[in-house]
Amino acid sequence: MACAPALIDREGRTISYLRISVTDRCDLRCRYCMSEAMSFMPRSAVLSLEEMALIAERFIARGVRKIRLTGGEPLVRRDMIDLARRLGGKIGSGLDELTLTTNGTRLAEHAEALFDAGVRRINVSLDSRDPDTFRYITRHGDVTRVLDGIAAAKAAGLAVKINMVALKGLNQAEIAPMLAWTSAEGMDLTLIETMPLGAIDEDRADRFLPLTEVMADLRTRFALTPDSHTTGGPARYWRIEGTDSRLGLISPLTANFCATCNRVRLSTDGKLHMCLGHEDSVDLKAAIRAGGLAEVDARIEEALALKPARHDFRIAPGAAPAVARHMSVTGG
Repeated sequence: MACAPALIDREGRTISYLRISVTDRCDLRCRYCMSEAMSFMPRSAVLSLEEMALIAERFIARGVRKIRLTGGEPLVRRDMIDLARRLGGKIGSGLDELTLTTNGTRLAEHAEALFDAGVRRINVSLDSRDPDTFRYITRHGDVTRVLDGIAAAKAAGLAVKINMVALKGLNQAEIAPMLAWTSAEGMDLTLIETMPLGAIDEDRADRFLPLTEVMADLRTRFALTPDSHTTGGPARYWRIEGTDSRLGLISPLTANFCATCNRVRLSTDGKLHMCLGHEDSVDLKAAIRAGGLAEVDARIEEALALKPARHDFRIAPGAAPAVARHMSVTGG
């Protein structure tokens, strides 16, 4: 198939980063992410791994340099490692990096296979190292499994970055100790503001913690220096002096980063979402099944024309989510 034009949206931003939600299913039920009694997509609605691979390869041919496999929890999907192997084979042939975001519960089982597939760097979501707090946030999770998974990942040669959602009155007091721990372990830490995606059982405004407030506290405890480091995503980084580690901030509400957005997201059901904060999407599952990659290209062009200038996230008491779909569908 002839080379198609590069991926440039209507704001002139070049799209070089694709995130793929391998599954909307998860073995945890984090309170800020989903309701306790979640309804997941029927398997008939989900893209096959072969279709995901074909669509991803088309994005690589059009200039995507980085792919992140996410979810839901990607490691709960059977044969997901096969997808990682196939895409990992593109590294050096158009693709610069294949990464993964995981909750870590199944990481001990799959860490070596991920490394063998070509993954070199992963993000592990860990909002608390306290067993009781972790169990409360996730509703039933065992933090020991995650910590064992992190240890296995490091032993397999994977660089691990910890993602921590800042939650007022819940894990707020653990943020500074988490940064001290990640620094001592040679890992980076990225803090994330909670995002208003999908209906949950609680009011997100009750737990929203602005990262401006967090940083004011951390600056009294750590020597932090702005760092130009980037991983291709939205985080802004600070070097923690005296260590080899960094602190990253993803702050969609207090410090909008949309002007430099280079990302699109392929959802579990084959929808291409141009922005987490908007409902607009194009259906690549229907496209690939009806007209193959030529139809996929046509729908991608449609998507580029729809990508908005910025998201419209707001959190206020009693406010409805910015979008109805949960993060697990779109991919974090």
